[in-house]
Amino acid sequence: MSKTMIKQNVTVSLSQQTLRKVKILAAQQGSSISRLLAQQIETLVGQQEAYERAERQAALLLDQGFHLGGVIRASRDEWHER
Repeated sequence: MSKTMIKQNVTVSLSQQTLRKVKILAAQQGSSISRLLAQQIETLVGQQEAYERAERQAALLLDQGFHLGGVIRASRDEWHER
């Protein structure tokens, strides 16, 4: 988490079966349900931000293009003359 972050509570509705399972999971990890959910949500947000950052970087690289060596010796029209 970042430095001083203001937190806000949210309400989540789960089925009784899922709630039972998540209580056990949180207890096994020595955590609370709230902290377990917060960690998972933070992970999802982080992954999305990383994906968007990588997507922007890839688009910039594609816009710049790549020089693969070689020399263009004829125009497009010359190549397609019949």
